[in-house]
Amino acid sequence: MPAAFSATGSSSFTEFLQAAAPEFLPGRRPLPPGDLSHASPHATTIVAMTYEGGVVMAGDRRATQGNLIASRDIEKVFASDVYSLVGFAGTAGLGLELVRLFQVELEHFEKIEGTPLSLHGKANRLATMVRGNLSAAMQGLAAVPLFAGYDLDSREPGKAGRIFSYDVIGGLYEERDYDGIGSGSLFARSALKKRFRPGADVDTAVKWAVESLYDAADEDSATGGPDLTRGLFPVIMTASAEGTVRIPDAEVERLARDVIGERSEYPGR
Repeated sequence: MPAAFSATGSSSFTEFLQAAAPEFLPGRRPLPPGDLSHASPHATTIVAMTYEGGVVMAGDRRATQGNLIASRDIEKVFASDVYSLVGFAGTAGLGLELVRLFQVELEHFEKIEGTPLSLHGKANRLATMVRGNLSAAMQGLAAVPLFAGYDLDSREPGKAGRIFSYDVIGGLYEERDYDGIGSGSLFARSALKKRFRPGADVDTAVKWAVESLYDAADEDSATGGPDLTRGLFPVIMTASAEGTVRIPDAEVERLARDVIGERSEYPGR
């Protein structure tokens, strides 16, 4: 058995993989020279916002490759563990791999240490993983996450929802109230800027998420709006003291139809 399997001193699965099989890490694989930005579908758009007692994250379902729609039903928002959520924008394959590796990283840490990481510790671990993909990102294969969760250590449970954003080199930034990533995020954040109010309940926050993604899709061709024909709607999840929950598709569809009806009557609303 290789020495890495019996070595002690680290509870990080990523560090173990660096020693045991570094070729399985996204950032350690050899790539051909040149710009590879069109080699894989790209995913957008993700939004997150806090509400009274938690945080909500939502993502559209479209992935594009150049001027073509590569996928209409990709999912970009996931539970990273019991109390946190992660979404990604950018190179779809790398983003999905980053999310899965992050999920294993958190589970591995908890099994080794017997206790979960703090929310800020989870955010820092994700920053390290993003930084490990820097060489691929410089060749156009960038995947940038958005991380949010319920902080079990917060002294104010009503304000325990926290949001963290990243840049392509692994910079970590805590955001206030709401944030978005991806090509449609400019329009989604602008919509949330008008609608967001501190202390909103979860139902209101979920509706705001649907509205912001609708506005992003209305302006950004890479962001997919509600697809009534195929029955495809945004993936929306919440994190609170009760854990992470995915909003049922039927409920998201109802909200999406309400938003479409409102915009049909007042397009500039």
